[in-house]
Amino acid sequence: MQNASLIVSIVRKGWGSTVLEASVKAGARGGTVIYGRGAGINEQDKIFGMSIEPEKEILLTLTHADRVDDILRAIVDAGELNQTGRGIAFVVPVDKVLGVAHFMKQG
Repeated sequence: MQNASLIVSIVRKGWGSTVLEASVKAGARGGTVIYGRGAGINEQDKIFGMSIEPEKEILLTLTHADRVDDILRAIVDAGELNQTGRGIAFVVPVDKVLGVAHFMKQG
């Protein structure tokens, strides 16, 4: 796969499926959802004196570079990422991809 990009989206717990569905409608062929937890300065809420770290869902979406803008726009809209504290998305260029024969073909 040439000109591949990885879209990494970190969203609030429970929003992974919504964002994944939106990315597929925008042209992604699928994605991987993994679970994590926030540990930044904005994640220091406390309940009964104990620190809590909000759970997150992390979506990994591998796609052709020419589809990134449409998919990213759908992710931002579905995850409400333009609102404070809703999450983040970023794109990483990918040099090599192996083991995904269906991605080797454009289309």
